[in-house]
Amino acid sequence: MTQADTEKLELAALETRVDELIKTIESLANENEALRNQQATLTAERATLIEKTEQARARVEAMIARLKAMETRS
Repeated sequence: MTQADTEKLELAALETRVDELIKTIESLANENEALRNQQATLTAERATLIEKTEQARARVEAMIARLKAMETRS
């Protein structure tokens, strides 16, 4: 095998490795975007659940207050 053949093989191997790295970068970028979208969805869902929890807490506190008021009247 000549020096030129060896260089061609090394260059081909390098090109293959660069192509693999490009595919990996693209895959990671897609995964990153999907994770960011998922995070945004989960953050919005969390905010909604916090709001619903606060509303439920307020209703329960109001019921407790009414029950206490009824108890003191008796």
